[in-house]
Amino acid sequence: MAGVQTAVALREQGWGGGITLLGAERHAPYDRPPLSKAVLLGTVEDAALEVDFAALDVELLLSREAVALHPGERRVSTDLGPVPYDRLVVATGAEPVMLPGSEGVPGVYALRTLDDAVALRPVLEEKRQVVVVGAGWIGAELATVARTAGCAVTVVEAAQRPLAGVVPEVVSERMRGWYAEAGVGLLTGTAVADVEPGGVRLADGRWLAAGAVVVGIGARPTTAWLAGSGVALGPDRAIVADDRLRTSVPEVYAVGDCASFPSARYGERLLVHHWDNAVQGPRVAAANLLGGDEVYDPVPYFWSEQFGRFVQYAGHHAAADTTLQRGDPDGHAWSVCWLREGTLVALLAVDRPRDLAQGRKLIERRARLDPGLAADPAVPLKAAVA
Repeated sequence: MAGVQTAVALREQGWGGGITLLGAERHAPYDRPPLSKAVLLGTVEDAALEVDFAALDVELLLSREAVALHPGERRVSTDLGPVPYDRLVVATGAEPVMLPGSEGVPGVYALRTLDDAVALRPVLEEKRQVVVVGAGWIGAELATVARTAGCAVTVVEAAQRPLAGVVPEVVSERMRGWYAEAGVGLLTGTAVADVEPGGVRLADGRWLAAGAVVVGIGARPTTAWLAGSGVALGPDRAIVADDRLRTSVPEVYAVGDCASFPSARYGERLLVHHWDNAVQGPRVAAANLLGGDEVYDPVPYFWSEQFGRFVQYAGHHAAADTTLQRGDPDGHAWSVCWLREGTLVALLAVDRPRDLAQGRKLIERRARLDPGLAADPAVPLKAAVA
């Protein structure tokens, strides 16, 4: 998505020169969110992006993996030979983190690519017993889809609760019940010691039989190919971009899951592994690549469909000092607002899309809220501005 959006933005902003889009996968560019939903269930065959590359005069080089960058020579080395450039945008995304020793074990899957989704389809069609490792966003979505398909599902999470490290305990504990409600087993505080054909061995010695083990414990930026290039990487392996999405190497920009950027809005560097970042960042990178001077400091946004609920999140709550609940946390629809010195900085909405839409705009405006009004679910958020 990030690479395609960069090419589209360059054309929209007037670039008339050549554009080459390299991709390691054999498939034409596609959208990733449907992979854990419609594509996995087989209700759609693929998620190809509706982009006419010929009309845009964009050269697509598929099945071409970047293996090294040589800035001094202005070329990218690929497994099929060198590709020269005048200016470069790195949009290599992220790759799934696998459990040690699980690679190559029969019946172990990840979900990051279209091929991954296609490989998982028989698991659902045959209604195999599934163990999902990881109770984060992707783990919950995988469990939802597998349960929808009629599979028996157990989710194993090493942390003490779902979404640990992502949302506060006051929020994630409310989500624990969603698993039981859907008929999904959830084991928290439980590490996986080993993955073997036919199941997983837990750290406490228990054995969980499985017709398929799906690993959803996170992703890391795909940046190993940049070793020795001079492009600075952070401890999280992300490209260290500046607030114009420039890297440490001249004429090289970075967008999407592979790059972090400094946020003046939140006072820290952010690494955002979500679709919206892959759409918004390329517009700024393209503008700056063409001589502009635009700052990239978005309000992060993502959504997740899980256990019959539509969960949306906007902002970044790490530095918040106040948490406000809107609606019954035991009910089906509720929201949580995070404030910092009275200013709305983040919001999570469960089946309350209006809260999200209004809250996102208020975060953009750095609006201050009246806590009493904001905590009343009957009051529109836009009417709670102090």
